Amino acid sequence: MATYSILSLNRVFIPRLKQIRTLSTQLQRDYKEWCGVIGLEIHAQILSESKMFSGSATTYGAPTNTQVSFFDAALPGTLPVLNKRCLEAGVLTSLALGCNINKVSLFDRKHYFYADLPAGYQITQYFKPLAQGGKLKYYVPGHSKDKGHVEKEARITQIQLEVDSGKSLHDYTDRTTLIDLNRAGMGLMEIVTEPDFKNGEEAAAFLKELQLLLMTLGTCNGKMSEGSLRVDANISIHRPSEPYGVRTEVKNINSIRNVAKAIDYEIERQIVDRNEGKEIENETRSFDSETGETVSMRDKEGFQDYRFMPEPNLLPVHVYDNSTVPCDAHSEVVNIDTLREQMPELPNKKREHLQKNYNLSIEVSNILLFEDGLLQLFEDSVNASKGRLSSVQIICNFLMNEFLQYLNALNTTVKQSGITAVALADICDMLDQGEISRGTAKEVKSLPFLVRHSVPDLLLFEFFSLTHHHHHCKNIASQ
Repeated sequence: MATYSILSLNRVFIPRLKQIRTLSTQLQRDYKEWCGVIGLEIHAQILSESKMFSGSATTYGAPTNTQVSFFDAALPGTLPVLNKRCLEAGVLTSLALGCNINKVSLFDRKHYFYADLPAGYQITQYFKPLAQGGKLKYYVPGHSKDKGHVEKEARITQIQLEVDSGKSLHDYTDRTTLIDLNRAGMGLMEIVTEPDFKNGEEAAAFLKELQLLLMTLGTCNGKMSEGSLRVDANISIHRPSEPYGVRTEVKNINSIRNVAKAIDYEIERQIVDRNEGKEIENETRSFDSETGETVSMRDKEGFQDYRFMPEPNLLPVHVYDNSTVPCDAHSEVVNIDTLREQMPELPNKKREHLQKNYNLSIEVSNILLFEDGLLQLFEDSVNASKGRLSSVQIICNFLMNEFLQYLNALNTTVKQSGITAVALADICDMLDQGEISRGTAKEVKSLPFLVRHSVPDLLLFEFFSLTHHHHHCKNIASQ
């Protein structure tokens, strides 16, 4: 009976397995036949103590509706006053991306009706944005052993300043919706790219680089989990010799990983539909992270008239450089050249520094850069080692492996770990001299407790020496 059952199952499943393999081969051929075309719209919340046009605070997680001014609530008679910090953040970001900054830009009203948009319009820059053009280099992992990270470049269409809406809180049990206006009026930079991406991996790599750039500049904290960085992806497919296809827009993707998943799923969905003879609809979709699928929200076939008009309560925005700044200019003037001088070292320059001074690869440099605080700890540890180590690669390897494993295990950050550069340099020096093994060095999980309680480094050495001696005794005993 058992033999008969197995034979029966084979008759059913083997043809089905062949069918699945054939379908997989067909999909691979389809992917080669079609090309994905992706453009991104990134909404970066400006890191500022107050909102774009009011003095309300911008603290994340504040109690509901406690950071709302009369202007944020759109009470009649209230007027906007531009926050200089928001304008400076936009100019600084534009400089870092190599954009052409318009010396005069305009604010406009974009009319649409949502419950969390009390004024019935959004203040944005439609006719003449703050900056246009620009580009950003980013790195995509190679897919072969002899190929490291591949350098790519994406073009920036424009950067515009605008304000955020409030937040709708839906209670599906009671079938009610409540409104929180804490976010209403917060300053945003909308960074629009050209359709320069072919798949989710490229878009995700670009976003990671942009996130790092914004955090380096201090213009956005980059925390996608808090909604500080939100992404809309415009996705279409076409054959290489044909015009671009009809695009869909996937709105409000809230993590870099989900951006890659949403784009790749949407490309696959459109390829399947086109091969079945279906037309792609111009629609807005959302990404369901639980199912890994995009879901239709509303179609965009009907033209939506936003009735753009100049914002009558705001004058044109002027920015200057050293050659055009007025002699009697007051402190509220934004000077492009002054901001350029204040710009910190950008990620690409840091990569060049790491490659030139420490001979580190792009892959290793990216890990040091993307993990907040890790690069500073690495350089401080190298300085603290005072040339004792045979190679800085020892520190680098320890950070890449044991140290990051420790951080992941405790779900903590570099800055929260409490580990000092001096202690880390001493551990790596002991590793280099063969005084402790790598297994002993992994006992670094006890190190934060020692450091936070100000135990002298001498006791730290004794701790590792004792640990090493303990392991040695255990090995002898086991023999």
